[in-house]
Amino acid sequence: MISESYNIYPLLDLMGTFIFALSGAVAARKKGLDIFGIFSIAFTVACGGGIIRDLCIGAIPPAGLTNWLYLVMVLAATLIGIVFNRTVNILNHPVLVFDAVGLSVFAVSGARKAIVFEHNYEVAILLGIVTAVGGGVIRDILLDRVPVILRKEIYASAAMVGATIVVIGEYLHYSLETVSVVAIVVCFGLRFLGLHFHWNLPSFPDKESEKDK
Repeated sequence: MISESYNIYPLLDLMGTFIFALSGAVAARKKGLDIFGIFSIAFTVACGGGIIRDLCIGAIPPAGLTNWLYLVMVLAATLIGIVFNRTVNILNHPVLVFDAVGLSVFAVSGARKAIVFEHNYEVAILLGIVTAVGGGVIRDILLDRVPVILRKEIYASAAMVGATIVVIGEYLHYSLETVSVVAIVVCFGLRFLGLHFHWNLPSFPDKESEKDK
């Protein structure tokens, strides 16, 4: 089963690795870290979620630690983030854009890899989310920022939708490639539109605190 249906997902993993590494490199450079610090943050954000996923599904040792292509992707993204920083920053919010693309790709590849390793659909959705947000959480903690998933923004919920589309497509036996593209587009669309229109999940402020103000 693994050899038959696992052809496209290493490519998605590598694509997501490069994009997340670039977002990590840009964020680290803005914080004024040295070259080793930039590479460390890039590697952490790019491979952190995938390593957690692989440990959970029993894919040991994790691909992020054994496949040299992941290291190449991180190195390439780090160099681009350092050398072409001005070009990258032409975008209004480069870190957020790269992060949204990486979130979408990793949500899909994470959910699919869990299915390929014959875990149930609930696990696939959860690990799709973990793959998508895990590296970003570690990045934000290391850079002394509140992790995005703890804010009101549409982030982990977008990853959940993307992973759920993968699961539904698997259940209905749709084309893997078509389902992947749809899931990535929908996940990215939710994240991007959420940023553009400032969509937030509902929050529940403390009424007592408001009275004190």
